[in-house]
Amino acid sequence: MISHGKNIKIFAANSNPKLAEEIAGKLNLTLGESKVGLFSDGEIFVNIGETVRGSDVFVVQSTSAPVNDNLMEMLIMIDAFKRASAGRITAVMPYFGYARQDRKAKARDPISAKLVADLIAEAGADRVLTMDLHAAQIQGFFNIPVDHLLGVPILAPYFMEKFKDDMDDIVVVSPDFGSVTRARNFAQKLNAPIAIIDKRRPKPNVSEVMNIIGEVKGKKVILVDDMIDTAGTIVHAAQALVDKGATEVYACCTHPVLSGPAIERLEASPIQELVCLNTIELPPEKIMKKTKILSVAPIFAEAIERIYEDVSVSPLFT
Repeated sequence: MISHGKNIKIFAANSNPKLAEEIAGKLNLTLGESKVGLFSDGEIFVNIGETVRGSDVFVVQSTSAPVNDNLMEMLIMIDAFKRASAGRITAVMPYFGYARQDRKAKARDPISAKLVADLIAEAGADRVLTMDLHAAQIQGFFNIPVDHLLGVPILAPYFMEKFKDDMDDIVVVSPDFGSVTRARNFAQKLNAPIAIIDKRRPKPNVSEVMNIIGEVKGKKVILVDDMIDTAGTIVHAAQALVDKGATEVYACCTHPVLSGPAIERLEASPIQELVCLNTIELPPEKIMKKTKILSVAPIFAEAIERIYEDVSVSPLFT
């Protein structure tokens, strides 16, 4: 097997072509010629318009909504490159769907994250490049190398600049115990204290705030999470923080899933600004006045360059 392609080629399916084009631009490349569409019966077709024989191919595709369509597009595209004798194929997944189904929460549950990992490898991918997996141990579900980038090194500098004159008033808040490590890393960059919200989730997509561990009275607080889906957790947390005396509430996340009632909840919440990354392309109706979107293109472009040159990706984690 060829372990290193002779040149870089970046292709995009339909989930986030703007991000793919931006990544290619950072590398002084143009997107590879391809077309991904539907047959009349709804089946997906892929047409690669240029040779990829021996090339180092990077397929940029977030498996966001419509999740199954975007996943199948990526799998079929990878298969096409494999059969066209690409030298090495990297699945660049800024957002990895099905990541929340990473364990059996109750009897007879599937572990869908493992199934998706197997499908990606079986399709022909040689490695995966992704960002902020919902559970970091999902890296172990793959039998191929996984480069796992982090969103904190992009989000933290934004708030460092925003609050550079009053950093003493900042508290970083984890909306649940699962995000404590992320919040701690974020707080270390801002040299700020952290607080933790202890919550109970009676059923999927429904959360109930129970207690706040830490001091937030009179402080400007930043809620840090990997994703915001229906926004129930983040909105309840924001209201609880205000009730405890927080003067301003900001929220940030890597993946703005924003499904169901998320926009209505966020609009009506005390959150003053939502800062997110463009791992998922948001339609205009999901971009609020309080939304700030930062680009992941520079870090993904550098990671792609490092993968191509066979040098360490780990410096990007900081």
